[in-house]
Amino acid sequence: MKRLITGCVLALSLTACMDNSPNVILETELGNIEIEVYPKKAPISANDFLYYVDNGLYDQQGFYRTVRADNDPLEMGMSLIQGGRLELAPVTSPIEHETTELTGMTNSSGSVAIARDAPGTGSAAYFFINIGDNLFLDYGGERNPDGQGYAVFGKVISGMDVIRAVQARPSTGPSASEVTQGQFLTEPVIISKAYRK
Repeated sequence: MKRLITGCVLALSLTACMDNSPNVILETELGNIEIEVYPKKAPISANDFLYYVDNGLYDQQGFYRTVRADNDPLEMGMSLIQGGRLELAPVTSPIEHETTELTGMTNSSGSVAIARDAPGTGSAAYFFINIGDNLFLDYGGERNPDGQGYAVFGKVISGMDVIRAVQARPSTGPSASEVTQGQFLTEPVIISKAYRK
């Protein structure tokens, strides 16, 4: 019996060590968001996000941008919130772009993706959470002229009510770009702590 118990403990330990889909908790002033991260499917994007989590780089940072049908200048019905480092500057180098064609994941409701300008300029310093299906953000989608889409690396498994509450916040914050006019939150929603579950 002792051998059986030891064997079970060892098996459970190995399973935990081999977990390829760690879960991350984002504690916010509106409640918690839990994200399942997929390093096996999107290793570059997922591991950049986990680096920010593991090094406390999201602590006391937050969500600062909300996109809704009423403030989407391209009138495509895009719906999401964006967050990360409030100064909008990466701590690490920009990462290689992992397309949805490569990973097999999509910008469907609840998916979490890397924000970017040109491909190869993205960083987990700024990520976004899709609210509803934004499939025009996938590879070959019409949102960006380059057609490369946005790299998905995770999925929200709880806290979509919190995400919708963030999205509903007033968005009268200043923006330097016409594209994001009326999208910056008047007051960011702070992430007090981010950590692996």
